[in-house]
Amino acid sequence: MISSASYFRPLVQVGAARPQGAKPVAGGWCWFTHVEVLSRNGAPQVVSAVDVPGPALSAITAPRPKIAQLSFDAPILMGVLNTTPDSFSDGGRHATTAEAVAVALEMQAAGAQIIDVGGESTRPGAATVAPEEEISRVVPVIQEATAAGLSAPISIDTRKAVVAKDALAAGATMINDVSGFTYDPALVDLAAQSQVPICVMHALGDPKTMQANPYYDDVLLDVFDFLKAQIAALVARGIAKERIIADPGIGFGKTLEHNLSLLSRLSLFHGLGVPILLGASRKRFIGTIGQVSEASRRGPGSIGVALAALGQGVQILRVHDVADTAQAIALWRAAVAGQQHG
Repeated sequence: MISSASYFRPLVQVGAARPQGAKPVAGGWCWFTHVEVLSRNGAPQVVSAVDVPGPALSAITAPRPKIAQLSFDAPILMGVLNTTPDSFSDGGRHATTAEAVAVALEMQAAGAQIIDVGGESTRPGAATVAPEEEISRVVPVIQEATAAGLSAPISIDTRKAVVAKDALAAGATMINDVSGFTYDPALVDLAAQSQVPICVMHALGDPKTMQANPYYDDVLLDVFDFLKAQIAALVARGIAKERIIADPGIGFGKTLEHNLSLLSRLSLFHGLGVPILLGASRKRFIGTIGQVSEASRRGPGSIGVALAALGQGVQILRVHDVADTAQAIALWRAAVAGQQHG
């Protein structure tokens, strides 16, 4: 039974042939005719899309406005550029500014439409980095990459207002906060004042302790509720909803089973009414399932997860292996549509 406590997950489909009356997913490449109705006190049920209440249906179907001049009618790749010595996958590989700038330009050439620059590792067990150290890692890279011809929007991956402020002054145009803007209240004020796009991610606890026996009543609904409430709080603080992106936070305070529960029902998050970003690239669960211990060798598994996410309408993929993922997406889109996209 549908009630005010119900959650609506579109049963997303892709393909050139759409039944009459099928609803679009966020104005993108997917569509649906039915939804899975979820609740905290009853079994899931499947109903027709026409039975979904108007506001909930509108949140799922409405086209997402452009962010940083990027349209969401096709998948967007965000390239990961860590300037840290200890990130789980590529720590220390971009040790100099010149090396990091070269990688940023390579990722742009390979198809990355956003470059996400981070100076603090948020791998499980990582300690907090002093703001001054974080600034010294990211600001020169942003400045020199822009001077070298990087035209893709630069996202600053930080939890700290002072870092974001200097990064924006250096040329960054987005803020990606893995704490969902809960770590530093001043970062909310900065985002509201600057009116740059932001990404709000869910994480359970601090990176240092987040994998210490994480627990949820219902991981899917708990993450959805957090993101919904946090988006509303940020809008109330002066951040336009049209500038907000949501990330369910795969691997941040979540077990393998939690991650899979989220991935299998990612389309629920379209109900937030904002674009969805997925950052699953090279995460530990991919190595566990794919039986690959070395993070840098988890590209194929990461692409498998990415394509599954596209099949649920996820608009932005945060990835390490940009060229390989771009190739996979081009073939996936061609196979689904039956024609090559330009």
